[in-house]
Amino acid sequence: MAEQELTFWEHIDAMRRVLFRIAAVVFGLGIVAFCLMPWIFDHIVMWPCRSQFPTYQLLDNMAGMGIFTPEGASIDFQPELITTELASQFFMHVSASCWTAAIVAFPVIIYQLWGFVSPGLYPRERRGAARAFVAGNIMFYIGAAVGYFVVFPLALRFLATYSLSEVIHPMITLESYMDNFFMLMLAMGAVFELPLVAWLLGKMGLLTRGFFNRWRRHAIVVLLIAAALITPTGDPFTLSVVFFPLYILWEFGALLVPKSPSP
Repeated sequence: MAEQELTFWEHIDAMRRVLFRIAAVVFGLGIVAFCLMPWIFDHIVMWPCRSQFPTYQLLDNMAGMGIFTPEGASIDFQPELITTELASQFFMHVSASCWTAAIVAFPVIIYQLWGFVSPGLYPRERRGAARAFVAGNIMFYIGAAVGYFVVFPLALRFLATYSLSEVIHPMITLESYMDNFFMLMLAMGAVFELPLVAWLLGKMGLLTRGFFNRWRRHAIVVLLIAAALITPTGDPFTLSVVFFPLYILWEFGALLVPKSPSP
């Protein structure tokens, strides 16, 4: 039996219910994150500020073996954060709890949005949605992990040790650190969703492999620029570490779309 077509206001009401459920989940997880934030902050958020962070240990070992690494990779690195406002730590506690809840709730958010969109798609467009949902969540967390273990620590180590003049003593504010930390996590998670977006557009007949073939050389230039903006260190090692995962995502997306439009 065909599904009854909803009116405009019924669509609005359905979207309102979806947004309410998403907000309820994020709010609940935010309360849990608020209670656990002191531990999360010390053991996860602040871990890249310690010399024992795995990425720094790896770079130090590579530098000791004479392998090319970013400039300053072998120096001791343990920056300290400061606050300049009386209530900044409390507001950052609340903000970090919301960010953490949004990251943890990502699968629920995507599932709710898909439940709202899927009734308007054709059966061929909904085919494979369950696998795409699982793959999309896995790719998001892989991207967030790349941002946490690769992109953010490399950018932090370079920027925190960069010196324009010897008379300038850098001090990192808590707000600056946290903004860059969570934005890079979410940005890298979103970037790793590109293959899924390509697959969905391919299923809808809006994207074919010919697009990737025509624009591959242009994409390489754009991805190099994007890698340079994400990690403004200027050395080939860091640029390559960020560029190659982005390029692999581009090629992976090309493999997921059909060679020609579906009949």
